[in-house]
Amino acid sequence: MAALCAIALIACNKPAENMNESVNKQDAVLENILTRVSVRQFTGEKISQEQIDLLLRAAMAAPSAINRQPWAFIVITDDQLINKLGEALPYSRCNNHPACAFIPCGDLSKAIEGEMGAFWINDVSAATENLLLAAHAMGLGAVWTGLHPDMKRAALVQQLLGLPEHIVPLCVVPVGVPAEQPEVKDKFKMENIHYNGWN
Repeated sequence: MAALCAIALIACNKPAENMNESVNKQDAVLENILTRVSVRQFTGEKISQEQIDLLLRAAMAAPSAINRQPWAFIVITDDQLINKLGEALPYSRCNNHPACAFIPCGDLSKAIEGEMGAFWINDVSAATENLLLAAHAMGLGAVWTGLHPDMKRAALVQQLLGLPEHIVPLCVVPVGVPAEQPEVKDKFKMENIHYNGWN
């Protein structure tokens, strides 16, 4: 094993300390992904604008088809509006004292034209996952609650927030200081894996 590591160091032409730093980063990233859980109960404690900005920056670092970045983010920090959102969408967990709620949306004016337009769903989903992982890395809790493709739910949010027609809310993500510590679930299943075809 030591010989393999030495060969790898020579091949990469990197000092050992840089290689260790790289391994540490890898471990941190993988741990963050594998230990993320959906948090549905919050303390009500507020988070800072700097934290909100960092979450948005992480979300917008996501990949998107042809780099169109067809997303927009509504951030709700007003407690009364959060409560109204919770009343309109009881499953959204917005009545469970989050610090704020993010609503990742598709901006159809930036989406790919024609039959490929629905790629915005993939793009905004990727941004939402980045948001969830960033929240977990920052010691915050978050949960993805769906809107699209249930257009009744999406229409409730569009109406409540006065969104224009070309802005389609994908989901609601309450974020806050966790008031619970859900158990981490191992979701890895060999039966879901197929190599080189469906065998």
